[in-house]
Amino acid sequence: SLEEMESKYAAYVRDDCYGALGRGALPWGERAKLAAALLTIVPLRFVLLFLVLLIYYAICRIFTLFRSPSDEEGQENYEYLRGFRRWIIASSGRFFARVMLFVLGFYWIKVKESPSSAASLQQGAAQVGPDGYEHIAFSCQAEDTPGAIVSNHVSYLDILYHMSASFPSFVAKKSVAKLPLVGLISKCLGCVYVQRESKTSDTKGVSGIVSERLRAAHSDPGAQIMLLFPEGTTTNGQHLLPFKTGAFLSQTPVLPVVLRYPYTRFSPAWESISGVRHILLLLCQPINFLEVTRLPVYSPSDKEKADPKLYASNVRTLMATAEKLTISDIGLQEKRIY
Repeated sequence: SLEEMESKYAAYVRDDCYGALGRGALPWGERAKLAAALLTIVPLRFVLLFLVLLIYYAICRIFTLFRSPSDEEGQENYEYLRGFRRWIIASSGRFFARVMLFVLGFYWIKVKESPSSAASLQQGAAQVGPDGYEHIAFSCQAEDTPGAIVSNHVSYLDILYHMSASFPSFVAKKSVAKLPLVGLISKCLGCVYVQRESKTSDTKGVSGIVSERLRAAHSDPGAQIMLLFPEGTTTNGQHLLPFKTGAFLSQTPVLPVVLRYPYTRFSPAWESISGVRHILLLLCQPINFLEVTRLPVYSPSDKEKADPKLYASNVRTLMATAEKLTISDIGLQEKRIY
């Protein structure tokens, strides 16, 4: 039954006024609001977003002239750029990402540092969690330099926020590199491209590249930090799925970040609704909200360095506890079933 499915796949269930999959029956008042938005703010936002994207693409094109992308194991990107070119690309990227969020109605973004101190986290008692792992005392050190930002994944808007905050590189589908405009921008971000459905040996190569990037960011303040979504897919923002170990294989500290999108009408979460429908309804909503919580930098213990699954599980538990998120044991396969 529908009730049983929504209970089993709760991490992907939408709970806004548009109903499951964004296809619920709407009252006439809501239809009138959508019609008014489609005739007014949607065309304006669409034009402004396209202009911003075009301007930033032009900047990336100009400052990569006469430079060829690196080709490390088939990974074409401009992550190696340094100096003035890198500063222009990163600074303008952060600015235009924030402009795009503003155009989409995110006029204010609330960012808070977690009140939890490193000392209090270190005093946690060891417990065996429901996943079977021993959740040992957290070992956060505020002065450690993280190799990666580890974030929950709620929407494609997450990338825009992180671009505006720290301009990190991230893991993307290989098809992104071939998209018009966005493809070049992703290469300037230094994205690591993967083929989600691939079961070939190149997975090991991608994992090795990510680990090298994380170690470089940890040891070199001038290196570009990576953004990783260890859940591997998006949720409705109220749950945390099992973490993949890719962000934790390098044994470097990570910076956990939790994103929330409070809403009253349309949820910006992109979990089960179609992409086109989601973008259209997002453009129709006059105001959107985003709350960001930055937790202390998490440094792995010796046990966690020896066991990436333990490291990933402990970081996940920390994020879920700090922001009262529900830990869920389902994944991408269950999302497709739902």
